[in-house]
Amino acid sequence: MSLVELRRYRSRMDGEIARTFLESQGLHAVLFDADSQGYADGLAADVRLMVLDEDCGLAQAALADL
Repeated sequence: MSLVELRRYRSRMDGEIARTFLESQGLHAVLFDADSQGYADGLAADVRLMVLDEDCGLAQAALADL
């Protein structure tokens, strides 16, 4: 089992909405870089939504309905 990046979000809040929606659909999801939203050289880092490789297709379909 490995994690793959499903989407990137500009804000932690948008990432959390997507993550909790996926969890409500029974799909495990985590956010990477959510705690590093500080500014480096004036730019904010994206938040990465990660899912299990085998759940990627289901997660994409679920987010299409969001």
